[in-house]
Amino acid sequence: MPRIELVEDPEKGTLDTLTPLPVLPVSSKAVIQDAADGLAVQSGVNEKRVELALAKAKRDPSSSNKPRRKLSRWIRMQLWYTTYRKFFSFIIALNGVGLLLAILDVWKYPRQYTGAFILGNLIFAILMRNEVFGRLLYWFVITCFAKWPPLWFRLTCTDILQNLGGIHSGCAASGFAWLIFRVTLIFIDHKDNHDAVLIAGVVTNIAVSISIASAFPWVRNTHHNIFERHHRFIGWVGLLSTWIFVVLGDSYDLNTHSWNPDGIHVIRQQDFWYVFGMTILILIPWFTVREVQVDIEVPSPKVAILRFERGMQQGLLSRISRSSIMEYHAFGIVSEGPHAKYHYLICGVQGDFTRSLVNEPPTHLWTRQLKFAGVSHSSTVYKRGIRVCTGTGLGASLSTCLQNPDWYLIWIGSEQEKTFGPTISGLIYRHLWPDRVCLWDSKARGGRPDVMKLIKDAYHSWNAEVVLITSNWQGDRELIEGCKEAGIPAFGTLWDF
Repeated sequence: MPRIELVEDPEKGTLDTLTPLPVLPVSSKAVIQDAADGLAVQSGVNEKRVELALAKAKRDPSSSNKPRRKLSRWIRMQLWYTTYRKFFSFIIALNGVGLLLAILDVWKYPRQYTGAFILGNLIFAILMRNEVFGRLLYWFVITCFAKWPPLWFRLTCTDILQNLGGIHSGCAASGFAWLIFRVTLIFIDHKDNHDAVLIAGVVTNIAVSISIASAFPWVRNTHHNIFERHHRFIGWVGLLSTWIFVVLGDSYDLNTHSWNPDGIHVIRQQDFWYVFGMTILILIPWFTVREVQVDIEVPSPKVAILRFERGMQQGLLSRISRSSIMEYHAFGIVSEGPHAKYHYLICGVQGDFTRSLVNEPPTHLWTRQLKFAGVSHSSTVYKRGIRVCTGTGLGASLSTCLQNPDWYLIWIGSEQEKTFGPTISGLIYRHLWPDRVCLWDSKARGGRPDVMKLIKDAYHSWNAEVVLITSNWQGDRELIEGCKEAGIPAFGTLWDF
């Protein structure tokens, strides 16, 4: 295992003791053989053969200059109306019908027990984002449905697991709509309600509205810290005000216009137990927060490789921060398996947080010991698959291929070995090279490849069932479109949560 250390010179940090990784096209047997012969270069053997292999690789088509084919309206509709949006629209429609019937006074129950509809939606919204619940769902699917059911069923399971955020968003928005309805009813019957109940309802409305607004995709994806501060901390304010709203509302007798201090009456109400459940679900992940030791390798100014103790299952992501409650950032976990000594995070230098990892490497970071599952965690339900990634997307991809011999890796980047250093290169060399990896160095080959051609070649030659993609927004969209058009089952990064 190469020793982790801080490399100040970006030109250092390349493999000094391990054999360098040649760059391969997917289906060129001649180049594979030339590159394999080139593994002896460090001993001074057959250097001309390696130069020939690199020259052949450079002559491979590096990009497609053809204009993008226009997709059919049906395919575009399928790509737009994702399972996320299906979940969201179904829940909004279901609650919308119920709310309309309640407003028209056709359905009496919601007018009397509005709190159940508010809190029932909100507790489901929180449940969909709870790490324990998510891991249990993944565990159930990969334990019960690994490999034996029809492919369409396994693809549906993965699709549902990846898009639980649609339920989260739909229930949160629906709960907010019911909350507005509840406060409106209190305003209408203001003479029968206490001012304290009305004030608590208004404060809860404001807090929930800010929390929801801060979670809009363009806010979350472009202003992460704003999203986190408002969605989390204003959300906590909303939870506190919900407690006050529920306790005050259940303690005030509308018939006698007096307070009933009997706590037994409060805990017998369903509203109380809904809020209690919400509180437990929110607190559970925070009980697992720990400050842990970290070693950082900086092979280049573009990337920091973080090393933590103990191995991990494939397909998990880790949240890390310099503070116990502020600015948590999620990264894919790289590990050789649950029994490995270490696991790693690949952090691309993009914002203030990741830049500080390079400029001021910490010795300890805060993390949640309970990791959450990404779409790759469901890879074990498939017999064989292709994992495609670009740049630092390797962090969310590599473990799947390291821990499962039936998965093939396509990694597109620039000077990967120099940029990502000996630790990551060593993992690829020891576990994947040469049969289960295609590395495309866009700098050495003079440009990006026709990625869809690489995927199609690998998909058919590997006899794969599914393709998992981790790239930036544009690259992810183009590849998902191409796979959809080619009839290749594929899942990409989810951008609309």
